[in-house]
Amino acid sequence: MDQIVTELKGTFAAVPPLTAFIRLLAAAVLGGLIGLEREWRSKPAGLRTHILVALAACLFIVVSQQLSQLSFGPKDSMKVDPLRLVEAVTAGVAFLAAGIIFTKGDTVKNTTTGASMWLAGGIGLACGAGQMPLAAMATALTVAVLWILKRVVQAGEESS
Repeated sequence: MDQIVTELKGTFAAVPPLTAFIRLLAAAVLGGLIGLEREWRSKPAGLRTHILVALAACLFIVVSQQLSQLSFGPKDSMKVDPLRLVEAVTAGVAFLAAGIIFTKGDTVKNTTTGASMWLAGGIGLACGAGQMPLAAMATALTVAVLWILKRVVQAGEESS
């Protein structure tokens, strides 16, 4: 039992549990705001998908911060490169986003939803790095682009 208690106590070396929870919650909420807009438009990737993408990206960054505190040998031989994790998350999200984009004849469908998933990943990365204000700004801009520009495009189509 002591081993279990010791293991649980030592798991938050870099990011305290409450901070980790706040970052994860922020990623879920902000990703959800984007997903909600996609859900309202009945897109293939909606609320749950965007929450999970942002949450996963956030988790990967928090885990990387935790891993950087573990001993993997002498400090001078250890190389920590946070950009590798960002690249891995970006590639993974891009793979998911590409999976929902398809063509039918001359028409390409779901590119905006794919882009919003990619952005949700970036927002999750920002939350995981403790950059919640930046993530909130990106979310606000994303929702504005999705909402306002949809109206502009519809108005242009109606006037044609």
